[in-house]
Amino acid sequence: MPEIAVNPAIVRPTKKQRLLLEFIQEFIAEHGYSPCYREIMKGCGYNSVATVALHVNNLIKRGHLQKRDRSARSLEIVASGAEKPFLTNQVKVAEEKWLVDIIEARFADVESTGVPAEKEVDSLYVLVGALRVLGLDGAAQSFMPRLKTIKKQSGQS
Repeated sequence: MPEIAVNPAIVRPTKKQRLLLEFIQEFIAEHGYSPCYREIMKGCGYNSVATVALHVNNLIKRGHLQKRDRSARSLEIVASGAEKPFLTNQVKVAEEKWLVDIIEARFADVESTGVPAEKEVDSLYVLVGALRVLGLDGAAQSFMPRLKTIKKQSGQS
């Protein structure tokens, strides 16, 4: 991935500009190249390509975007030092395995105690909920039978 230039004089984007930047960021992440103005128009719900051009030009002036050599599909997001890059809750396969292994170890610790405390059961529910938030529903579902058994052992209803 190429390094993103940092411009300390960037003015924070407005809400609409942030949505446009997020669309462009997601499009680039998905396709490997930037969207054309018509794709931005459709993706962001604008009525004309001229509106897209106006917004893109404002984002270039404010330092959030840059164009390479006036060529097609050449928009690039510029990261400022004050802002973090756009983050998603997408988890890579290696990270998913690591998370599941950590949670598996936590379940094994709680199961080995015999009668788990209410606090331990609650922490397991939080971990399983975190898996769901991260979009790892299959992994979360795989822990549910064990969680129900642990809850019964602790005497909670």
